[in-house]
This record gives sequence, structure tokens and C-alpha cells, in this order.
Amino acid sequence: MDVRSLFAAKNYAASRPATAPKADAGGTGEGFQTLARDFAATLQEGENVAKAAMMGDADPHALVQALAQTELAVETAVTVRNKVVEAYQEILRMPV
Repeated sequence: MDVRSLFAAKNYAASRPATAPKADAGGTGEGFQTLARDFAATLQEGENVAKAAMMGDADPHALVQALAQTELAVETAVTVRNKVVEAYQEILRMPV
């Protein structure tokens, strides 16, 4: 075995634990779960206000505000989805 490859393997083994994810860290999974919950809550709130407005129990201003928040949430979700698809397609185009 070449001495240089031995040192390279040793250095790689030493640097690998530094880049490994930590089990106790929140990670991006929790972030996406929180975003999904917030998105669903915004949609649910908009739906509840719309139902209340149809029955005459909600202020029209509250309805417009809830619908604007829902529209913004949906546009944001679509934009994020488009960026994820674009990144995936870019990865597929990379040469191997």
C-alpha cells in the first residue's frame, strides 16, 4: 500500500465524523414539518372564515384578509415546489 493513500484514508476517516449529521439536532425534517403544519393551519383558517362569512357570522374585511393570507401561502408553496423540481432536474443533468 502506498504511504500517500494510507494518509489519505486516515485523514478521510478523521474528517468524516465532523460532517456526519447529529442525531439530537432538529435537522431539516422538523423544519419542513413545521412549514407543512403552518401551511395547513393557514388553509384551514381561511376555510373557516369563508364558511363563517357565507353564514353571515364573519366580517367581510376578515374574509378578504384570510383569503389574501391563503393565496400568499399557496403561491409560496408553489414557488418552493418549483424550486425543488428545478433543483432535481439540475441534478439529473449533471454528468456522472
